[in-house]
Amino acid sequence: MERTLIILKPDCLEGHHVGEVLARFEEAGFPLIACKMKEVPDAVWLEHYAHLAHLPFFQEIVEFMSAGPVLLLILEGPDVVARVRTLLGDTDSRTAAPGTIRRTWGTDKMRNIAHASDSPQTAATEIKRFFKPDEIFSAQP
Repeated sequence: MERTLIILKPDCLEGHHVGEVLARFEEAGFPLIACKMKEVPDAVWLEHYAHLAHLPFFQEIVEFMSAGPVLLLILEGPDVVARVRTLLGDTDSRTAAPGTIRRTWGTDKMRNIAHASDSPQTAATEIKRFFKPDEIFSAQP
């Protein structure tokens, strides 16, 4: 069973879209196995987005993600990483397909409602970054 990390970004919380986004994931059949809201320190964002450190907008990403609390989620299911990324749409909300989460509520490439892991390997690393093992529950009966 595959897992993915989702981060509902400050724009999602500020825009009051959390319920609608969670509903999309639930309608797609993805069990929610962990969830918490928190303000994440800059140091964690620097690590999380280190692969973008060479880009000119890197500091802007860190500032945006630190602007308020985020909602951290773990979803589980077959091929959940790819399927969630399809539900979200392109990173740039302006070019995301109609009906996707980012096209529906996002505004641009940064204010795009949610982060999602891009591979099962990345998901494993990201999940460890944000969750302790005892904060994760099994969807299995």
